[in-house]
Amino acid sequence: MLAEAFRELGYDGASMARITEKTGLGKGSLYHFFPGGKEEMAAAVLADVDTWFETRVFSPLATLPTGQAIRGMWTAVDEYFHAGGRVCLVGAFALDETRDRFGSAIGAYFGRWIDVLTAALERGGERAPRQAALEIVGGIQGALTLARALNNPGVFVETTARLRQLGTGTP
Repeated sequence: MLAEAFRELGYDGASMARITEKTGLGKGSLYHFFPGGKEEMAAAVLADVDTWFETRVFSPLATLPTGQAIRGMWTAVDEYFHAGGRVCLVGAFALDETRDRFGSAIGAYFGRWIDVLTAALERGGERAPRQAALEIVGGIQGALTLARALNNPGVFVETTARLRQLGTGTP
């Protein structure tokens, strides 16, 4: 609920009044769990996103055979982003002055994804694994932005279909 409030409203638009409205929780409850206010809430949400991706994407990319890892990444990406119907909260935070507050967490998230995807592609024999990883992660983020801007999740599906063919990630 809290993540969806930030996802929908952005950091700046997520006033305490709007957060309580979106989550159904009172200000007292929110401050009880997050005495640091909105900034602590956003940090907790980013940590939760990072944990989800560590478990479902990053760790499998680092440990599973390449083909299985890449297919698993695409399944997780489709699930997490609702096949293009859900904006990337970390990406959204990276685009405005919110990045100044959470730059370390944002950079670590994208850096980890690129690094483990590069390693998986390299294990699979990709000739330019870093470039392919950058294109894949950047393409996912761009497809999410376009799908949101055009109010058309199909843009995400179409774009990621092409990205799936990069490296050894062909399904």
